[in-house]
Amino acid sequence: MVEPPQPPPAPAPAKVYYDGCPGCAMDKKKETRKGVPYKELIFVGIISFASALPITSLFPFLYFMIRDLHVAQREEDIGFYAGFLGASYMIGRGLASVFWGIVADRIGRKPVMAFSVFSVIVFNTLFGLSVKYWMAIATRFLLGALNGFLAPVKAYSIEVCQPEQQALGISIVNTAWGMGVIIGPAIGGYLAQPIKQYPHLFHDNSVFGRFPYLLPCICISFFATLVFISCAWLPETLHKHKGLERAVEMVEGSTTQESREPPKKSLLKNWPLMSAIITYSVFSLHDTAYVEIFSLWTVSSRKYGGLSFSSKDVGQVLTVAGASLLLYQLLAYRWVNKILGPIHSTQVSSALSIPIIAAYPFMTYLSGIRLDMPLYIAAMLKSVFAITRVTGTSLLQNNAVPQEQRGAANGIATTTMSLAKAFAPAGAGIIFSWAQKRQHAMFFPGDHMVFLVLNLTEVIGLVLTFKPFLAVPQQYK
Repeated sequence: MVEPPQPPPAPAPAKVYYDGCPGCAMDKKKETRKGVPYKELIFVGIISFASALPITSLFPFLYFMIRDLHVAQREEDIGFYAGFLGASYMIGRGLASVFWGIVADRIGRKPVMAFSVFSVIVFNTLFGLSVKYWMAIATRFLLGALNGFLAPVKAYSIEVCQPEQQALGISIVNTAWGMGVIIGPAIGGYLAQPIKQYPHLFHDNSVFGRFPYLLPCICISFFATLVFISCAWLPETLHKHKGLERAVEMVEGSTTQESREPPKKSLLKNWPLMSAIITYSVFSLHDTAYVEIFSLWTVSSRKYGGLSFSSKDVGQVLTVAGASLLLYQLLAYRWVNKILGPIHSTQVSSALSIPIIAAYPFMTYLSGIRLDMPLYIAAMLKSVFAITRVTGTSLLQNNAVPQEQRGAANGIATTTMSLAKAFAPAGAGIIFSWAQKRQHAMFFPGDHMVFLVLNLTEVIGLVLTFKPFLAVPQQYK
């Protein structure tokens, strides 16, 4: 029996683009554009890099800054005070991130990103002028609270890309952010205490004699100033329609593009989003604690289980790690994501980080080239694995919500991540200070205990990437 011919499918309704709406302009541009949106992603990368630089730039000189502020009574107590100073930025960011995410959903991504870069210019400079412990804490807290950049930029990087390019967009943000987090300490290490490091260029009676940690802050603020000016050419992506709320109306049936999707549920009840955020926050806690512990461990004396590095030595290691990160993201990550996907790549990179961390305390028995080779290789691999995890979980978050909830969703993610990162430096500083006092303990003496705790947080994050905890967004099933 011959089946009757099937009627042809109904044509897809045509989109209506509203004049003066930046979101419509971006959607129209995406439809006509072929290839990767290099211009927008370059802007995203530069802004991400500038906003990330001050976060960890203080770590190489944090030990010496606390000493010079004369707040610690003993050398063993420096790590305690350093932890709270390192945490102040993340506490500020954690308290304000949801607010900035909501603002970005209301007025647009561009103004929030531009204001965040401006806050770097002001408060990072003031931090370099700190002569009291309370002033350093206050400026770092305000820098974090007013730098609401991370939530809108992740939404922006998704919105300028076609679906098949979203992994690249998120990876650009995380690569630039990761490079800023890594190269920031390099800037701090090379430029802090210039009177001591470069006596032939700087004199004791100069401004850098009174403020020995101002030079790296000024350099970062100068770069942020250039980036702030360039924000004038940054296109907006948020839909802004008169009489409608960020919806692209369809001609046939007067049906909006968004109305074809199920009604939006509460973000807190969106388990694919929340499970990815929790996993992301655990990894963020680990990564921040790792950066602080690595910096404190390398500059501490060998009698306390460290490497007796100078801040310049630490900066050099982190610079090499940052360069490897750039090469990995440009040449390899897209293939890793294409082959493994965001979930499996996160799991593999987390598992491979564990033996690297476990090897660090045994490097104190090495010296010279026998120390440099494994230390540099371990730092490079750890950076590559960290950025793979962050990119994978970020992709899961941003694909679990529609556009009009993306800023708020990233705001929640930034808040929980910032609170984790606020706890990480304080907790790492306390554990590091305690570990230095138990060099001859029988159970994981000295810094062996510090790296054991680091590995425990890595294992927790790894477990959270498996079912039933992690709920996968529909498009990855």
